[in-house]
Amino acid sequence: MKKLLFIACIFSSLYCSAQQQLAFPFQGGAPVMTRFFKDSLMVGHDIIAKKATGVAVLKFTADVNGVVQKIVIYYADDYLITLPAIEALKKSTKKWIIPDKEKFHDFIIPFSINYNAPATGVAEVQKAAYDFYKRRKPIIARDQIPLNDATLLPTVVVNYDVK
Repeated sequence: MKKLLFIACIFSSLYCSAQQQLAFPFQGGAPVMTRFFKDSLMVGHDIIAKKATGVAVLKFTADVNGVVQKIVIYYADDYLITLPAIEALKKSTKKWIIPDKEKFHDFIIPFSINYNAPATGVAEVQKAAYDFYKRRKPIIARDQIPLNDATLLPTVVVNYDVK
């Protein structure tokens, strides 16, 4: 009986394999990724002064070691919005986990940057935000996005206080 049980264990261990796909490609999961980017994304004085808001959709490549490479802007409401997002993305090096049997993997991550509504002086803030909106220069990708080879990550939403 012991030999039969031992042989059964050996055969079952041969059929077991490591996990092929990871649940989430950031070390620690989605909540850790969201917290990391909220802590790492520093909104600059120029964004605060212009009351800039908008979305930036970035594609990047991570290698086996989790190093971020080849950052591409697919869409952005303005170049100003992309600057803190790119800097935060560079800080995330060594935190990405790519699927097994791949040397590189592409990820698409949207960032949304907005301001918190102030308690007073709402009209001035709205005017400044509208002025930014009128003068913004969107960045739009002219090439198709290869979604079959990329992983779409959840949107990172960052709100800043208007001074």
